[in-house]
Amino acid sequence: MSIQNPSRRKIAEILHKAKRIAVVGLSNQPSRTSYSVAKAMKDAGYEIIPVNPTVDEVFGIKAVPSLREIHGHIDIVNIFRRPEYLPELAKEFDEIDADVFWAQLGIENQEAYDFLTKKGYTVIMNRCIKVEHVMTRSK
Repeated sequence: MSIQNPSRRKIAEILHKAKRIAVVGLSNQPSRTSYSVAKAMKDAGYEIIPVNPTVDEVFGIKAVPSLREIHGHIDIVNIFRRPEYLPELAKEFDEIDADVFWAQLGIENQEAYDFLTKKGYTVIMNRCIKVEHVMTRSK
């Protein structure tokens, strides 16, 4: 794969500027990685929007079934779904008002990457937003 993530400096700028994070695949189970990562970002002051059609709420926040159901601007769409779902999510991302498409650690898809970068979007894949956030804060 020829996926090129932004520089660590650019990722730090993105995280510093961002306020709203839509978390696709956010589980309401505390044992799940999506839950612990999103909780850490919420605790760091970000507004979290759970995107999951199978749960009613997470952290007391009403979940929405898809990105299309979110009102207003989204700074980062953080994805906890298997790689084969990324092309479909990339198309949905392209229909909404969002800045950064971020696939979590271990998740990448060349088709989705190519689709979004050709349209000029910032794309980050195979990186953990929580780890990147901690790294930017420790500098």
